[in-house]
Amino acid sequence: VQLQASGGGLVQAGGSLRLSCAASGPSFSRYMMAWFRQAPGKDRECVSVINRSGGSTYYGDSVKGRFTISRDNDKKTVYLQMNSLKPEDSAVYYCAARSVISSAPIEIRQASYNNWGQGTQVTVSS
Repeated sequence: VQLQASGGGLVQAGGSLRLSCAASGPSFSRYMMAWFRQAPGKDRECVSVINRSGGSTYYGDSVKGRFTISRDNDKKTVYLQMNSLKPEDSAVYYCAARSVISSAPIEIRQASYNNWGQGTQVTVSS
């Protein structure tokens, strides 16, 4: 599967952005989808994960209550709604996909994902 992330930009603190990740190729519904981010000088971290059906999700502690992940399998797209943005949310955001069986548990390790998008820059000004 090929992934194309979009929706990043410059926003003031407290604002919102919605990232999209469009997939091409068959069987999108067989993929667990995730958003990772990497700020300058920092390690890449897992922001959020959603399972194949959308029925199970994970959020990193720093974004809980502010970010919402969702997916539309018919449109082959995963979204990340980001509200109440903070300057520390500034980073390049990457979407990633991992082909899994339906009962696979949520996976947050980036090494487990073998399909990555190109990244989209999010900058939050104070």
